[in-house]
Amino acid sequence: MENKRKVSKPEGKLAVLIPGLGAVSTTLMAGVELARQGKGLPIGSLTQMGTARLGKRTDGRTVKLNELVPLAEMQDIAFGAWDIISEDAYQVAVRSGVLNDKHLEQVKPFLSSIKPKKGVHDAEFVRRIEANHIKSTKTHRESIEALRQDIRDFKKELNAKRAVMVVCSSVETFRPLPDAFKSLAAFEKALDENSPDINPTALYTYAALKEGVPFANATPNASVDTPALQELAKQEGMPIAGRDLKSGQTMMKTVIAPALKARMLGLEGWFSTNILGNRDGEVLDDPAAFKAKEVTKSSVLDTILQPDLYPELYNKYSHKVSIHYYPPRGDAKEGWDNIDITGWLGYPMQIKVNFLCRDSILAAPLVLDIALFLDLAKRLEWRGIQEWMSFYFKSPMAQPNLPVEHDLFIQLTKLKNTLRVVAGEEPITHLGLDYYGDDLPLSK
Repeated sequence: MENKRKVSKPEGKLAVLIPGLGAVSTTLMAGVELARQGKGLPIGSLTQMGTARLGKRTDGRTVKLNELVPLAEMQDIAFGAWDIISEDAYQVAVRSGVLNDKHLEQVKPFLSSIKPKKGVHDAEFVRRIEANHIKSTKTHRESIEALRQDIRDFKKELNAKRAVMVVCSSVETFRPLPDAFKSLAAFEKALDENSPDINPTALYTYAALKEGVPFANATPNASVDTPALQELAKQEGMPIAGRDLKSGQTMMKTVIAPALKARMLGLEGWFSTNILGNRDGEVLDDPAAFKAKEVTKSSVLDTILQPDLYPELYNKYSHKVSIHYYPPRGDAKEGWDNIDITGWLGYPMQIKVNFLCRDSILAAPLVLDIALFLDLAKRLEWRGIQEWMSFYFKSPMAQPNLPVEHDLFIQLTKLKNTLRVVAGEEPITHLGLDYYGDDLPLSK
């Protein structure tokens, strides 16, 4: 297959700019630096450890993904951040309690050097954090201009030729989609009027896209999943992805639900609950913030199971999701799933899942991959929704009226096939009839 699009090389440093200097972002920063020092493996990262088969199974051609397409190297990554708390990355990492003392001491100078710029804050959207590091801007337009200047300053300070932005901030309170987000013209008007409907994450999004910076939303907050900001991304020629990282319990749903449908097993109910004690858990203790998370966590089952096609199996199942703030647990989140299924003749069975995971350990490599793939998309001159990156998100985007794909394995196939095509290789279909010749003839 001929490669019809030349990809510019990732020359120079890449600034990974993160609104939200918390447990996820500091775990990412520390992990990247430890890997650069040869003191840790980037486990969980497709860009660093993943491979893709090329050609037929009999060809014996398998390459690492970062050899298949030109991705920025970890050595060339530099970090910048914003936060509404004044702590540096080392202080945040210590407080978050994700990494052990040995790892923290090995990267203390590096993390201590990452000091956040003042963040944009609206107490109506984040209620459970006592902010002490906030921009003094009075209007949305002033906040956007300040953020755009920050982006320019970060690139200069970090000596970076390129930048991407991945939001890892706290979950904002949920609100149904306001009219201000339904078109770019309406959004611009709302900015001019300093509308209270516009959340801080949307201001970061607007600033990034206007500065020519690809953007991904790793939170449930309203952002590039809205028509207004998707329109802006296309207008500015910027790739976008999101929303909300698919790291723990929802990842398991997108593995188990496809298995149930593949075997035509029925579903009566799926009860999911979580306990966690980090800042994310504290913020989610606010019911209005939890609602935003509930929306992204609850959306996957219907699209995978397709109850309209299989009403006898999936038309009446009960789905319950809850999150409980439990401070002693810290970042070591625990998720329980009780799944009531039915088999032959309707006989009941159950599946129990107890996932004792580490929230930020699972999320950090996803943010790394998202940043590197966004940078690749920018160098490919791709714009708008990057559906091929759906693998990373609880609530991925697709073009309007196009059904969203949530099956983790289909998403992975889509991602790898996209990279194959970029590299001028044939997509892998897994059909395999040609291996069997006359034993499996397609025609006589």
